Amino acid sequence: MKKSLIILLLSGSLIYSQNSSETQLNNLSLMDKGLTIGGYGEITYNDPSDDVSEIDIQRLVMLFAYKFDDRVSFVTEIEFEHVKEVYVEQAFLNYALNDNLNLRGGLMLVPMGIVNEYHEPTTFNGVERPSIDGKIIPSTWREIGFGLYGNSNSLSLRYQAYIMNGPISYNDGHKLRGSDFLRKGRQKGAESVGSNGNFTAKVDYYGLPGLKLGLGYYSGKTQTTDKSIDGSQVGLSMVAFDARYIKNRFSARGQLVSAKLSDSGKYNLLSGKDLGSKASGYYIEGAYNLLPLENTQKLDLFLRYEDYNTHAETDGVPVNGSFHRKETTFGFSYHVANGAVFKMDYQSKGTVVDDSKGQFNVGLGVFF
Repeated sequence: MKKSLIILLLSGSLIYSQNSSETQLNNLSLMDKGLTIGGYGEITYNDPSDDVSEIDIQRLVMLFAYKFDDRVSFVTEIEFEHVKEVYVEQAFLNYALNDNLNLRGGLMLVPMGIVNEYHEPTTFNGVERPSIDGKIIPSTWREIGFGLYGNSNSLSLRYQAYIMNGPISYNDGHKLRGSDFLRKGRQKGAESVGSNGNFTAKVDYYGLPGLKLGLGYYSGKTQTTDKSIDGSQVGLSMVAFDARYIKNRFSARGQLVSAKLSDSGKYNLLSGKDLGSKASGYYIEGAYNLLPLENTQKLDLFLRYEDYNTHAETDGVPVNGSFHRKETTFGFSYHVANGAVFKMDYQSKGTVVDDSKGQFNVGLGVFF
């Protein structure tokens, strides 16, 4: 188990940074037994052209992992958002059946896209995460469930498959709406409703030098506190493809996601909401490190373009053009040390019916 885990994490680190749970599991793999502690956090300044500026401690997350023996470990994250809000972001028990197969149960991240799993501030460019990973994939999206994960180094594959509860659509009122799709339905593991079991899986391929490809899938129904109400639930299916590439000082990434809802017409009729029946979008990003490779610091100049629509299709409500957004982000990420980054960028945000508006952002991030 120890050798296989280290090989998997090292192979991934050549292509992308490890996320918090991978880092903790890697640290545990070097121990016979015991506790590891880590954390990440970010402070941001946002100055939109049409609104007042905001300075915010967006999040401070403490990471704890404990290894009971060679097979059993526990990983959890305690998150403080905007100083005053406290959440558990992850809390799962891991059991290694063999070198390539592990069972996992608890509160876990849904393996969909890049940023939902890799959202520590040193792992992505830009002060703010890509908008598609908030409006369509409702990051940070976590659910309670169980399943398996592992890898096959001979095939250069990493895999995950889980049964989970899902976003809630009805709880003494309808939750979902057209502007941000599933986001208002995130349960975050807090007294979660489990009216339906949903399935999610992802396969990552890392067999080509510098390249990592991912394909994620999610299928099921939203949760409701009253199944007898016709129109309190919608069927959900989502597919996301992502790619990351790095060669010398150049890096690139991109993501394509499509999500469909069934029975959204009934949902909108009952609730008076404007939930779309399909949401889709993509982003592409390129970056170049201006500093020599042998330098311990990095200065990544980057450009990202996003096009996403939470009203790609509708049922029973008219299409709202303001929900089809296009954004361009240009800036830099200055990694002053391994695990510490200073960011600055400018965003142009528009829709197919509105003129673009600008926003200037500055951020500080740490991950250890």
